[in-house]
Amino acid sequence: MFNKILIANRGEIACRVIKTARRMGIRTVAVYSEADANARHVRLADEAVLLGPAAARESYLVAEKIVEACQRTGAQAVHPGYGFLSENADFADALAANGIAFIGPPASAIRAMGSKSEAKKLMGAAAVPLTPGYHGDDQDPVLLHREADVIGYPVLIKAAAGGGGKGMRLVEQSADFPDALASCKREAISSFGNDHVLIEKYITRPRHIEIQVFADTLGNCVYLFERDCSVQRRHQKVLEEAPAPGMTAERRRQMGDAAVAAAKAVGYVGAGTVEFIANQDGSFYFMEMNTRLQVEHPVTEMITGQDLVEWQLRVAAGQPLPLRQEQLAIRGHALEARIYAEDANKGFLPATGRLVRLLPPAETLNVRVDTGVEQGDEITPWYDPMIAKLIVWDETRDAALARMRKALADYQVAGLTTNIDFLSRLVACPAFAGADLDTGLIERQQDFLFPAAQPVPRDALLVATVGELLWEQHAARQVAQASGDPWSPWHARDGWRMNLSSARTISFRDGEALVDARVRYRHEHWEISIAGTTTIARGKKLDGDRFAVELDDRRLIASVVAVDDKRSVFFQGSTYSLLRDDPLHRVDAGDSHGGGLTAPMPGKVVALLAQPGQKVEKGTPLLILEAMKMEHTITAPAAGIVKAFCYAAGEQVGDGAALVEFEGEA
Repeated sequence: MFNKILIANRGEIACRVIKTARRMGIRTVAVYSEADANARHVRLADEAVLLGPAAARESYLVAEKIVEACQRTGAQAVHPGYGFLSENADFADALAANGIAFIGPPASAIRAMGSKSEAKKLMGAAAVPLTPGYHGDDQDPVLLHREADVIGYPVLIKAAAGGGGKGMRLVEQSADFPDALASCKREAISSFGNDHVLIEKYITRPRHIEIQVFADTLGNCVYLFERDCSVQRRHQKVLEEAPAPGMTAERRRQMGDAAVAAAKAVGYVGAGTVEFIANQDGSFYFMEMNTRLQVEHPVTEMITGQDLVEWQLRVAAGQPLPLRQEQLAIRGHALEARIYAEDANKGFLPATGRLVRLLPPAETLNVRVDTGVEQGDEITPWYDPMIAKLIVWDETRDAALARMRKALADYQVAGLTTNIDFLSRLVACPAFAGADLDTGLIERQQDFLFPAAQPVPRDALLVATVGELLWEQHAARQVAQASGDPWSPWHARDGWRMNLSSARTISFRDGEALVDARVRYRHEHWEISIAGTTTIARGKKLDGDRFAVELDDRRLIASVVAVDDKRSVFFQGSTYSLLRDDPLHRVDAGDSHGGGLTAPMPGKVVALLAQPGQKVEKGTPLLILEAMKMEHTITAPAAGIVKAFCYAAGEQVGDGAALVEFEGEA
């Protein structure tokens, strides 16, 4: 077994590998960019090596720097995690040439499966079921369009070297094909350096089911059952589970055997995932093979009781697989939810910012949290916006769903926008709870998953008001203790008056609505009036930002986190966002920034889709911004005229930068 390994990755997967390596007595070396100097994986590792600037292409993606770091630290092997260099055959070759073990498959297997079109040919020869489509080398746009017409719409255009939902476009009709092809090729060349695509028939209401395979250097290969990854947004997984609901023992065996055949066809070694598109009738087709550990591997670990990273390390060291196929069994049900910094209500737009509060649910035998960040860390625009993976297990799917709902209700994040509320609705959605699954579930359940915005409940407003009052008292006590006369009545913030009781107004903004809380100070309590209804309130500050609050005859525990004028209220399993309104600094909510369109985050302008002076309708695409590894189309907010573009294609823009000068119709 290795004495020291280097982890050529960052974030939660680097922390995950360190955890197993430490348990096995293996020392670890982390690598990091300048943006990750204080990252959690750097703090956890035994050693750490700086690779370079924040941009991945100048740090994490530079194979030569990884090899040099191994040589400097004496690392005997490299675990690539997922993403970055994990499926880079040239990187695997470079390690081998320098006598460093690659904790992954042979370079030949990576190359065989790295091209979706070549992989399809190999799978066809191995009698693995294939989806109808075009997998040829001729990339003439006219030919590709013709082939799509022959296959019949809808079709999927997929980057041959792609993965993770990038370089993929669904085309519903022939007229949309040219634009979709151009967009797909742009994203493919940006993400993978290769714009080769293939075209496949789009299966209506497909399920995405993948099989975990494992092979050693001695010729043994097993499958560790399946995962259902059907719930996706933008072709990227959001929620995964194992085993797949409704899977029969016979179908499981058929898919497992097909996955093992796929692995053996390329001489596979290590952990791999064979992904299938499955029809509702149970028939299935090979989609692709990921030649690495998957993000969702924890659900397989939870139902099998195995540590897949430990299996990887043992196989890479030349040891046989720990178990034979007949020794593997499924126990219970597991679910994984990906906690992202993103705004689900704005097309899952990634978010950035500091994790002012990060309080995950307590980890138990049933609840696991894999994360690469801690409270106070930053989610930057440089890398994937994942905060954590929340994994739960129980004896049945219904029991696991209940655990997931509770764990999401207990997850508290403040400082940036997350998808936690969306995930809470998703696991409560009748279609998901009833296992009515397909990759279009989110689109099918739009009304349930994206309800119209509702006003913040009155109780949450009361909690926010009590929070303001308690924080004022706490701050006053700190000032008093630091003064020369801590008992002076002038430090008090209890609203005392000699005659009449004191009253004041604390205001919040709930979206565009201004909400006033009228507070009257009484002996040992407050009377808080909102919209004409008065509540007797008391409160006591507990640890941190937690409060014990009494509202009339009810007692509850809540938290209010303040970041500048933003207030995050964590109350009864939900999170509510408010702005503390200062009457002296109010800005007209109708301001439109001069009619311009701004960048939602730092990124690069990759294409201008209109001309200055052009008259456009509402929703017309104006430009494409690439940010956080995704393309974002900026559209016209109304009918009007494009006066000018502020940046040319290829230029970098900052968060909030004006992109387009736009004049709406009067």
